Amino acid sequence: MMEAYYYQRMNKAHQAAYHTMKTGFTALSPSFAVPKLENRELSEIFFKLRLDCPDIFYVTGFTYRFYPGADHVELVPEYLFEKSKIKDHQKALSARVAKLVRPAQNLSPIEKERYIHDFICQNVRYDKLKKPYSHEIIGPLGQGVGVCEGIAKSVKILCDALGIWCIIAISEAAPEQGIKYRHAWNIVKLDGQFFHLDATFDNSLGQDGLLRYDYFNLDDARLFRDHQPVIYPVPACTCSDRFYYKENKLSFTKIEDVCKRAQMPIRKGLPFVFHWRGGYLTRQVLLELVEALEAAAKQKGRHAAVSYNFPQAVLCVRFPTEFPNTEAVEEIANEGELYTEST
Repeated sequence: MMEAYYYQRMNKAHQAAYHTMKTGFTALSPSFAVPKLENRELSEIFFKLRLDCPDIFYVTGFTYRFYPGADHVELVPEYLFEKSKIKDHQKALSARVAKLVRPAQNLSPIEKERYIHDFICQNVRYDKLKKPYSHEIIGPLGQGVGVCEGIAKSVKILCDALGIWCIIAISEAAPEQGIKYRHAWNIVKLDGQFFHLDATFDNSLGQDGLLRYDYFNLDDARLFRDHQPVIYPVPACTCSDRFYYKENKLSFTKIEDVCKRAQMPIRKGLPFVFHWRGGYLTRQVLLELVEALEAAAKQKGRHAAVSYNFPQAVLCVRFPTEFPNTEAVEEIANEGELYTEST
């Protein structure tokens, strides 16, 4: 079930160019005619086509030639590989996707979504060198590395294969805020409701094999606390009920409930990740949570080492036997590595 979301929102002229491009790229044509449009329009159609169709991973750009008086231009694709190599990669990726989705075929939609999310977080590392293939599915699915665009495209192609409605959302860069690049993530539909899923951000938070779900099924209000506005319109995500921590009863409004739920992780020395929704996560509230968790841990001969994702009000607590060096560490989810800041 492939969702051609951006195609459906184009005018007839743009749809015609989109269809011609898709046909030409699929045929691996060295050049082909497309309806004459402005360069900016052709570039945007090309960009949206590859958001709708992540399987067109082998075209990185294009040039075009135009002739006076003609109603078409000749588009010349820039292919990432030569034709035989593209076909080899297509075959390998098709087999890879089929193998990956096989174990998840009979799961519920939300279990399928989690399966895809966990696969990304466990098997893909961020490509700091930003190789060309890292922006495409060939990076995460073929090489185990990717940037946000390649990761979002990989999530979409796996969702498509498992019958989950999914699109890719893109936000603009904000250099004045230190955000140098556009960012990509996904929006999925479950039971008629839309949710944000940012596997790249969760991937950046996971350490020592711990899976994080801070960006799993967020509504608009939560997601845009630390994401820039989208470039192209996307469906409104208004439901907060499927947020991972809320749905799994790991979202708390009282400090005593946090400590009660922490008892088993303390006893077993396991990490404890939870969401705080008892009002704003102010410095004072954070301090009270740290003190209460430290007191609870001390009763079992352990300590509380707390890190927190401030915009999403998610805390990760580990229970070492040695006293931690800092009271709490701020985790900042981002494109690549996890940035931490001591408090």
